[in-house]
Amino acid sequence: MRVVTIGGGTGLSSLLKGLKQHASADNPVISLSAVVTVTDDGGSSGRLRRDFSVLPPGDVRNCLVALAEEEALLSQLFQYRFTGGRGLKGHSFGNLFLTALTHLTGDFASAVRFASGVLACCGQIIPSTAENVVISAKLHDGTLVSGESSISKSRSPIREIRILPKRPQPLPEALAAIASADLITLGPGSLFTSIIPNLLVAGIPQAIAASPALKVSIGNLMWQPGETVNFTASDHIRAIIRHTGLTGQERAQFLNYVVLNSQGIHPRQLGRYAAKQALPVENDTVALREMGLEVLKADLLSEGEKIRHNPAATAAVILKLARLGRRRRQIEGVRQPL
Repeated sequence: MRVVTIGGGTGLSSLLKGLKQHASADNPVISLSAVVTVTDDGGSSGRLRRDFSVLPPGDVRNCLVALAEEEALLSQLFQYRFTGGRGLKGHSFGNLFLTALTHLTGDFASAVRFASGVLACCGQIIPSTAENVVISAKLHDGTLVSGESSISKSRSPIREIRILPKRPQPLPEALAAIASADLITLGPGSLFTSIIPNLLVAGIPQAIAASPALKVSIGNLMWQPGETVNFTASDHIRAIIRHTGLTGQERAQFLNYVVLNSQGIHPRQLGRYAAKQALPVENDTVALREMGLEVLKADLLSEGEKIRHNPAATAAVILKLARLGRRRRQIEGVRQPL
């Protein structure tokens, strides 16, 4: 079964950790591809972008480690962050490795493929575009904020996300993976800075709509301060659909399912988030179904102090939907004329 995940940040890498167990070379149940956003401009990634004019490696690095066959010393090395040293402090080894590889191979996508081989990754990782893009946000108060790190600190609600240069071209590998998929997932992750930027790349929304795959959005658990305060589950979906720019039949074919958490969150966990103006996302299932979407609920909450998706539980739901997507694709394939 061919599964394509689209997103970025910790949400995507967490999902990949769960799916990796089903994509292992020893007994692969799924063929896995991750289309990853390349708009980060903060921290180590931002410094490398400014100093060496490379695409930001941070999100890709996390996905590489998440899909590494063995999360042993080599994976730890990729995540190692220098705590001192002039010019080195704050950089992770993996970011420096990908930057050097980009200069050696000539482009970022080739560097990612080579690094995937070094780590024996259980799947392919594809930047959504090879262009050096920057996102900006138009806020409800009319302010225009440029850069992912600045957008995340916004005080006014976000009205629209834009990308420069406009309509950057996707990598052919991304379009090919989407076209051949049995299941395509969006999220979990930061709505405006991890998920939507991928949909601003020319041709990607159209490719998703045209794909015979089952298309699924994995709902976020909590509001994200600076991005999605007061957002319900259906508000997330409306923002996603609006930014695709699709209309008519393409718009109707863009998304089929929404996966939501059904497990209650402990008040002790919620207390840590309340001070940051973060509350659980309301699962307004009636509104989602009125949008023509199927809603699937499951216990997806991970244990621990941080409110996160459980990688194994989330992957189990995705596997179930991948089987459904495979069956649907096979049936539709039979119906198509030879």
